[in-house]
Amino acid sequence: MKPIFTHYGRREILLCSTVCASACFALAAAARGIHPLWAIGLVVPGTLWAWVLWFFRDPQRDTPQGKGLLIAPADGVVTDITQVGDRSPLGCDGVKIGIFMSVFDVHVNRSPAEARVVKVEHVEGLFLDARDENAGEKNESATIHLTIENDKGESLPLVVRQVAGLIARRIVTDLQPGQHIQRGERIGMIKFGSRLEIFVPTQLVHKVLVAPGQKTRAGLTVLATSGE
Repeated sequence: MKPIFTHYGRREILLCSTVCASACFALAAAARGIHPLWAIGLVVPGTLWAWVLWFFRDPQRDTPQGKGLLIAPADGVVTDITQVGDRSPLGCDGVKIGIFMSVFDVHVNRSPAEARVVKVEHVEGLFLDARDENAGEKNESATIHLTIENDKGESLPLVVRQVAGLIARRIVTDLQPGQHIQRGERIGMIKFGSRLEIFVPTQLVHKVLVAPGQKTRAGLTVLATSGE
């Protein structure tokens, strides 16, 4: 049986468990020695501990199979779908799809397609509200450059950008250059609340299947098809 919590959160879960256990012990001692009403305070560390466990959950997903499918790399809400040009991280014409992840969403990120990792670029920046479609250009981010092959054997670029948000302060990218990844494979996460963007070249976008305001689930929701 696979774990239900992501290994990316081991440190936070351990730290929170230790702090909350200590707080519960102190409150229980105060309830016994000072006044029973101190026991009410047990709700606070208990709630915090439960929320941290909930945040780092990592549910199993059965990724759709089939040619030409691009899968959502994150749980959240589609905020924007825009055309991009050669000045984008793609270096060519394409489509950018932005997904906002609230603190209540699963934050484990997944690969949108079978691809090879070219490089990962980490850029320092601001921590603006991740719902802003310009946050990707201004906030701290990790840009994952991939190559994907179409049915003709041509290698095309595909870019996934993890963007820190107003609350997020740590981006985890679990990839190395040259690594081959499968569609739906876990590639990292962002802690806590953030934005994820996927840049797809025009040649790989026959039809976009999502719209702004639509909910997505990483490894499950089909964002677009190539028509091949």
